[in-house]
Amino acid sequence: MLTLHDFELSANGYAVRLLAAFLQVPLTIHRIDVYPGRENEQEPFIQLNPLGETPVLETEDLVLRDWQAILAHLAERHDQGGLWWPRGDARLIEWLGFARGLESSAGLARLHEGMGYVADLERCQRRAHEHLRLLERHLWFAERAGRLWLLPHENPTAADIAVFVHVILCEEGGVERMDYPTVRRWTDRVRHLDGFVAMSGVLAPPVPDETGNTRQMSPTDAAADSR
Repeated sequence: MLTLHDFELSANGYAVRLLAAFLQVPLTIHRIDVYPGRENEQEPFIQLNPLGETPVLETEDLVLRDWQAILAHLAERHDQGGLWWPRGDARLIEWLGFARGLESSAGLARLHEGMGYVADLERCQRRAHEHLRLLERHLWFAERAGRLWLLPHENPTAADIAVFVHVILCEEGGVERMDYPTVRRWTDRVRHLDGFVAMSGVLAPPVPDETGNTRQMSPTDAAADSR
């Protein structure tokens, strides 16, 4: 059994939930009220992670406290074809580092604006735009070469998930995506992947109803469909 101790609004937790959904790995979710409850700073959670950070993955034989380590674990155990975590491609690790840069810029701006975290908002937003400009350039050249994803593979990888979660939520920190059309096309491609699940602030793509018309799938609908 895999238990994910997670805060519903956590971008890092969302990355884990996305990969699990794409891999069709069932998770038992234990919700942690990080804001406003601060349960992550109290017992018993602090026993799981003394740093008080979510998400935490608890298995029968180990506890993982870093979101990217959890991604690696899920892929190692459940991605036998190596599609989401391509073996021997160091560029995956490079993009995971890029995702951490977004976490500490766009992600921190979002936490500042929505949950009162202390941060230099202007600096975070400036750094986030630096990352988005680099991402826009990379994806623009990739599209010109006929590639759709961050790595030069036919399929998306964990790199796309790790970067996506902080890009798709960045406007909640005052970081607009309007000037990055190639980035927006890429986020739409991620949202249209089979098994995609939504969260608060992230809508799933429209789906056809019984009459053939489309409707916007709610986060609740998407979560139900993923189970």
